[in-house]
Amino acid sequence: MGKHVVSVSLGSATRDKAVSLELGGVEIRAERRGVDGNTKAFHRLMKELEGTVDVLAVGGTEIAFHVDGEMLPFRSSKKLIAGVEATPVVDGSGLKLTLERRVFELAAKVDRTLSAVPRFEQAFLNVALDRWGMALAVDEVAERSIYGDLMFSFGIPLPIRSLAGVKRVAKTLVPVAGLLPLKWLYPSGDSQTVRQPKFPELFASSDLICGDFLYIAKHAPDDLGGKTVLTNTTTEANVEWLAGTGVDLLITTTPRFDGRSFGTNLTEAIITAAVESDRPLTVDEMNATIDELGILPDVTRF
Repeated sequence: MGKHVVSVSLGSATRDKAVSLELGGVEIRAERRGVDGNTKAFHRLMKELEGTVDVLAVGGTEIAFHVDGEMLPFRSSKKLIAGVEATPVVDGSGLKLTLERRVFELAAKVDRTLSAVPRFEQAFLNVALDRWGMALAVDEVAERSIYGDLMFSFGIPLPIRSLAGVKRVAKTLVPVAGLLPLKWLYPSGDSQTVRQPKFPELFASSDLICGDFLYIAKHAPDDLGGKTVLTNTTTEANVEWLAGTGVDLLITTTPRFDGRSFGTNLTEAIITAAVESDRPLTVDEMNATIDELGILPDVTRF
């Protein structure tokens, strides 16, 4: 019998997609459903789907941040999944700590011309707080790394230049941020598609641009000539846009299904369903499952 997984996202419904796929011999129907930033609609849809699908995923926000081995709950998200107990709920953190942590090693298996430990002069990661695995991976391959958590999530134009700085921000600001309306921290609904280029000097001086794609698409300049982009959640139209900016290499941390690399939350739901787990997988279980099922990033050269 096939499995059915759904990601409910605070993002725009224009990015919705449904695919049927087979993974590990299991037929899976995977859907992404956006609610255009409406938190009440989000919770209502989660409750409607509870008990009718095999795994639910939370998109457009986090249940908790995982920084340096510590879990920091995100209070604003609690009400989104309140009372949902009959169905496993994942938010992509399991993949962010495994697949994204190993992204360069795994990408080298897809494109043999890539090094498992490439070198970059400067990496610009838009938000590290919710992608700690990617932050660690990037730190190993870049001479310098710049983290934009204060700039993109909090509107404070101060780049962070070390992982230690990111950890300090996590301890100081995550408890406060968890009390704020989600729309203040992350673009949702129609605001996701409105271009607003900013911080051009940091994009221009970095040869590795990485992190959440919506932030890249919203804030990057029109010229990204010769750069490598490390991200996920890209549609075919997104890939065409990146090609038009002159990007040299695109690595999406999640595999591509029917032209779409889904977010870590829906991809984690797919993997959870494929192994027929009734709970989120641990980091060790997820790493083992990634290898067992042959889960690999997608690599596109332009």
